[in-house]
Amino acid sequence: MKHGESVSIVLIEDDDGHATLVERNLRRAGISNSFIRFADGQEALDYFFGDPPGGGPAGQYPPRQNLSNFVVLLDLKMPRVDGFEVLRRLKAAPATTAVPVVVLTTTDDPREIERCYELGCNVYITKPVEYDAFIEAVRRLGFFLQVVKLPPGQPLARS
Repeated sequence: MKHGESVSIVLIEDDDGHATLVERNLRRAGISNSFIRFADGQEALDYFFGDPPGGGPAGQYPPRQNLSNFVVLLDLKMPRVDGFEVLRRLKAAPATTAVPVVVLTTTDDPREIERCYELGCNVYITKPVEYDAFIEAVRRLGFFLQVVKLPPGQPLARS
């Protein structure tokens, strides 16, 4: 990644309400990066590995950038292709293995958490069911993303 290059947040979330809350509250926490949202795992896999880049109907998604310019926020329970398979594919492919993946899901089953870390997720966050707790969790994620450094040390959020 070149100095000053922007990092896009890829949100893979099938629930429209959760997606809106995540983006809105990350913005409130100071995240100014662009968002690309996919409603299921297949859309995300098509974007990262499909041909042509930036696929979808009539160029629905922006063209793929350098694949190191992304951080992925990933739900697990989705239609068509679930988050486990998306995580497995992202971490198995040489072009995307270094892309940071934050699993952001309602599942708090220790076996599923362990599976995500075995597949290579970088951070696992359980989305609380209660609205205020959910908002607070996303706000904390936003603060975390502001201090996370991506290779080679570029900040995710504006300085």
